[in-house]
Amino acid sequence: MADGFHCPFNFAGITKLINPFMINKSLSFLGIFLLNALSLLPLFLLYRLADAFYVLIFYVVKYRRKVVNENLYNAFPEKSALELKAIEKKYYKFLSSLFIEIIKMKSISKKELSKRVKFKNADLVEAYLQNNESVLFCSSHYGNYEWVCMAIGLNFSGQHYPIYKPLSSGSFDRWFLTMRSRFGNKMVAMRQTLRAIQASKNSASMFTFGSDQAPAKDESIYWTHFLHQETSVQLGIEKIAKKTNRPVFYLKINYLKRGYYEVDCVPICLHPNKTKEFEITEMHTRVLEEMIEEEPAYWLWSHRRWKYKPQPKPVSLLENEGGISASLA
Repeated sequence: MADGFHCPFNFAGITKLINPFMINKSLSFLGIFLLNALSLLPLFLLYRLADAFYVLIFYVVKYRRKVVNENLYNAFPEKSALELKAIEKKYYKFLSSLFIEIIKMKSISKKELSKRVKFKNADLVEAYLQNNESVLFCSSHYGNYEWVCMAIGLNFSGQHYPIYKPLSSGSFDRWFLTMRSRFGNKMVAMRQTLRAIQASKNSASMFTFGSDQAPAKDESIYWTHFLHQETSVQLGIEKIAKKTNRPVFYLKINYLKRGYYEVDCVPICLHPNKTKEFEITEMHTRVLEEMIEEEPAYWLWSHRRWKYKPQPKPVSLLENEGGISASLA
């Protein structure tokens, strides 16, 4: 399975705060109607709501506080309890803003989005697209990755295909899919990745992978040391990069201030077919690790990233390439 974005990429589970009230389809539609109405408010008012939402999820609901505490404690053993608490609070404040910014996707204008998401070194990517060559984007659940995916469709000439994981709720999945597709993006469900690559192979395209989430237990093939822990890593983007030889760029998201982001298009591998096994996976994992260590509060700490432990005998990536080779032939 390819690496896909989750909704914090289930709203990383934020929709679970809403879903208990969505007892049936009628209430689901009512919830979506209210979210659409909220999106019409200007961002400065929505951020006031985000401040209240922070109090709710941090102090009242205590949304996944144990998960976040454990993740931060294991990732930064050198930090004091006070330092970890400061990161935790900063994370929940950001998560509250992220929730509001995602709702705003329904009505945000092209002009507003372009003002709030700027790209650096976009010309490096555009050079490939203008030559009718395709590229692969590697990204992570860091900063407002949703706005970044939307903005790609406004800033590059090729067709953009973000890979995503469908939500369990059909109503919310359709709602989210509509928002994500507003500015020309063609969303691709994770299990349809190979088919989409094959169908678009004759035109310049960009496929974006979210490669920082935990693979399923039976897909935890490769393990590496990440944030002081043995961590299983998604292999989808490496498999596809080596098979297609498409250059890989990392979308390094920099949080500037509330609601403003800069995205550096970092070339991490321009000739994938010349790399060693797992080399591309290590490249993008180290970029993410560096981002998190520099500013930890903007990664998705409420995800259960380390719920699986390594097996004694990892399976080689090469043993699992047969299906992809056949699909891309």
